[in-house]
Amino acid sequence: MLTTLTVALAMGTAAISGTPGSGCRISSPPQTQVLVELYTSQGCSSCPPADKWLSQFDLQANPTVVPLALHVGYWDYIGWKDPYARREFNARQRWLAELNHNGTVYTPGVFVQSHETPRWYEAGNFNAAVRSLTAKPARAKIELAVEPAGADKVQVRAQTTLAAEARGVDARLFVALTESGLDTHVKAGENRGATLRNDHVARDWSGPLAIGAQSVALAAPNAASAQRAVIAFVQDVATGEVLQAVRLPLVACTP
Repeated sequence: MLTTLTVALAMGTAAISGTPGSGCRISSPPQTQVLVELYTSQGCSSCPPADKWLSQFDLQANPTVVPLALHVGYWDYIGWKDPYARREFNARQRWLAELNHNGTVYTPGVFVQSHETPRWYEAGNFNAAVRSLTAKPARAKIELAVEPAGADKVQVRAQTTLAAEARGVDARLFVALTESGLDTHVKAGENRGATLRNDHVARDWSGPLAIGAQSVALAAPNAASAQRAVIAFVQDVATGEVLQAVRLPLVACTP
């Protein structure tokens, strides 16, 4: 049984600003925000409970958690092709598994700040891990500015800097556009006949990118959706450590 997440943190949160026609900006806070990656597949019968778990994050009450659903395609052969799966997500999960000294990838798989978390469904342990991570100062700062770039894309300008103690780290920036409220009627495979709801789904992805100033155009398949966000995080690609993460809801950028 899934337990509702109850992390309550008295921490500084990222500041969002925007005015009509000027785009929208966000700056990451001094404290670490926690990247939670769920590797999932619509072709996996064990994944819907994990998808529901990720949907439970109250991002207004607890903005220190940055959820990200990365759909993989290695179960497509069972009979249902996941429409949100990307090969780079397969590769990223394998990379994270190797960093965690695990030669196996599986779904659902959860990584918290790049650390594999097999017992993610135990709310007490998960919340304690999040509190421990958010008590630490961030080792990177992320500033984002987002502007519409057409009917089917958004333009992201990112400025990233490393804290003094992180200088010399082999850090890179990753940027994703996510969408929530996606309903799919599955017609084949292990979930045949079910209508699955997916939230925080990565629809476009860019990275690794160099630290500093970057400009990234991200595809936005459902231009009319009000449930889109841009997620950015800085990661040490040698160790996998996530130095900081931030989430900018695009609804906040609507004139």
